[in-house]
Amino acid sequence: MTDTKTDIRLLSKDDTLGALPDLCETLSDCVEGGASLGFMSPFAPDDGEAFWEGVAEAVGRGQVLLYGAFLGDRLVGTVQIGFASKPNQPHRADLMKLLVHRDARGLGLSKTLMAAAEAGAARAGRTLLVLDTAAGELAEALYEKLGWQRSGFIPNYALFPDGRYCDTVIFWKTVA
Repeated sequence: MTDTKTDIRLLSKDDTLGALPDLCETLSDCVEGGASLGFMSPFAPDDGEAFWEGVAEAVGRGQVLLYGAFLGDRLVGTVQIGFASKPNQPHRADLMKLLVHRDARGLGLSKTLMAAAEAGAARAGRTLLVLDTAAGELAEALYEKLGWQRSGFIPNYALFPDGRYCDTVIFWKTVA
């Protein structure tokens, strides 16, 4: 990528729908790169459209905060904060789908997206965040560096896009 001006934005429902091609491309790139995100390979950009439309609806209902990382005008990364919906969990949220397109890696976008998501969750009154990630992958080390606490390990929790079993690590973090 030649344009390295980065910008992290909180996306509205309309922003999300407007960025659908880039969102679909980024998700497809991550799945095809082997990330365990709930989708199987082969996964073309068009395969992500229904997923992102659902995210846009959740954003519109106030159930999800969606942050986008932009290089120039191109969205190349995302992270979501999903608010717990149970009445006894008004303080909790799930951090979901930290994605950075392979073309944009190495620029610190994951750390910047995480900081924005944590701050947004705190502003929304969510003080406990939880996430799960594939064991042994780069994200696991990133979360530890960012102060997330390991809570548990689940073998064979999901599948990688190529069909191999994927172990999962559960993390939590308090934010203020």
